[in-house]
This record gives sequence, structure tokens and C-alpha cells, in this order.
Amino acid sequence: MISVLCYGDSNTYGYVPETGMRYPKDVRYPGRLQMLLGDGYSVIEEGCNGRTTIHDDPVDGWKNGLDYLKPCLNSHKPVDIVVLMLGSNDLKATFHLTAEEIAQGAAKLVEVIRDFTQEKQGFIPKIILVSPPEIGKGIRTSPFYGAFYEDAIGESKKFPEYYKKVAQRYGCVFLDAAKYVRPSETDSLHLTQRGHQRLAEKLFEIIKDEVQKNC
Repeated sequence: MISVLCYGDSNTYGYVPETGMRYPKDVRYPGRLQMLLGDGYSVIEEGCNGRTTIHDDPVDGWKNGLDYLKPCLNSHKPVDIVVLMLGSNDLKATFHLTAEEIAQGAAKLVEVIRDFTQEKQGFIPKIILVSPPEIGKGIRTSPFYGAFYEDAIGESKKFPEYYKKVAQRYGCVFLDAAKYVRPSETDSLHLTQRGHQRLAEKLFEIIKDEVQKNC
């Protein structure tokens, strides 16, 4: 059984932009990925609304992605593949971060994954580092305006440049989510059902290709 850990924020959790609720399992991308991969794979959903890379949220401090990463990896070991997609929430105005600084936070998570899994399970999983989707141009009319401002749009467009460098440095597979998915026009942050489907399809292609390489 090949285990695939999807570690991310509200777009991994499956936040519905129109209602604030959660998409059904067969809609959100980890669930769709499980259906595509089929028997022989176990896809683990670890999405949390508001999760950052390595920063403490001033309101919800428990959403720091670094704090939960080791317990998560240990709970689910052995982990064969990690899909890591974090960074959107780091664009909140409260953090004052650039895309380059956010990518450095993602790099710290990659380092932890590599070091901790080598220690605890004896091997390093294949890491698929996903640069998050862009922030939509309609953020001013989003319910989340105030947490995010217009400058987040431009910074989000820089994610692929810096995340790709991190992936190359650590030998990760790189996926630019913005090439395949866009946020909902409702809130300019969260994926539509179609977006979840497209992301699952692309991850399926990558995972099957990586497995074949290692056969």
C-alpha cells in the first residue's frame, strides 16, 4: 500500500467558497485523487483552514503548519509521498511577507519532512511541492478582504518562481497549481469543484509517473 499524505490549508480541506462549508469527500481533490489512484494507494487528507507554512496566526495560533507537521508525519508513518501545498494564508496582511519569504517557509517544511522521516521511518518520501493557486483579482469584493489586500494578488503570481527553486534545491517534484486551477470568483481564494478535479488529475499524473520511475 502506497501512502500519499496531502498536507495543506483550506484548499486541501475542501472549503466551499459559496457557503463556508466543506465539499464532499468525492469532490475535494484528495478524495478524487484516491478514486483515480484506486486500490494500492491510501490518500490521507490533512487540510486545515487558515494553515500557514511556519508562522503563528495572531488569532488562531494553532494553525502554524510547522507545529503540526512532525506529529502528523509520525501518526501516519510510513509515508511514501507527501503533497505539500501551503503559502496562501501567509499572504495575509498581518504577516507582511513576500512570496520569496513564504517560499523560504515552505523550504523549512521540506527540510523537516526530509529529516524527520529519515529518522522515524528510515526513508524520505517523495515530496511534491505545489506552489499555491493565485489570489483572484476580485479580492476587494471577497468576504476575506481585510485579511487579504490587493498586494496579495501580485505576490501570489510570484509563487511559482520561488517554489520551483525550493523544489530544485531539495529534489522535490514541482507543480505550479496556477497553471491548472483558479480560485472561485465568489471569494478569490478557494477552489471550485472543477478546480479540485483538475488538481487531482494533475497530481494523479505526477504520482503515477513517479511510481513508474521507481519500479
